[in-house]
Formats: sequence, C-alpha cells, structure tokens
Amino acid sequence: MAAVVFMEHGFHRHRPVPMKRDDPMEFHITLTDTSPPLDAIRDALFDMDPAAVVDLDMNGLVMRISSSAEAVDLVGVLRQTGWTVTPEQVVQLPSICCGGCGG
Repeated sequence: MAAVVFMEHGFHRHRPVPMKRDDPMEFHITLTDTSPPLDAIRDALFDMDPAAVVDLDMNGLVMRISSSAEAVDLVGVLRQTGWTVTPEQVVQLPSICCGGCGG
C-alpha cells in the first residue's frame, strides 16, 4: 500500500492506495538433487516475467531469482519444470530495485 496525499479544506489527508508490486524481488531457493538446469528455469519464467534473472550463488547451492512475480506464482512455475519445490524452500528478500535503470 502506498499513501497518497489529498488536500481537503486546507488539510493534508493520507489515504492508502492499493498498488501492484512491479519492483523486482529476489528469491533464494536451496537446490536439491531434483533441481532442473538454470536454462529450464529461465525458459519457464519467461512467459510470466521476461525480465527475470536466474543465477546461482558463489557456492552453487542456492538459486537466486530476481523477478516481479509473487512467491506463490514462482513456486507454480518452478513446479511446471518438474521440480517439487515447496513454498517453505523459497525465501523472499526485500526489493532489490534501486530505481537506477528506470525500469
């Protein structure tokens, strides 16, 4: 929710306004033996979020996904690849958007 300021009779009034989240979120998912290749994840995510970024951490044990998707939608797409990922495996980090690219 965002607060929008209205001028009413000389007073400022704040009212919450529902907003669709377009800022990318970063998700971390611990890999398992049944994890699909990164390219399969990228291909599956493309239809939902063409700007999604998928990579591995330096140890190669955690998949990092930056996407504007909601966590529940992300889990659904990952399951379509045959990966039996559970919502508990998906750790959502705060927005990583700095606003620098204007996107």
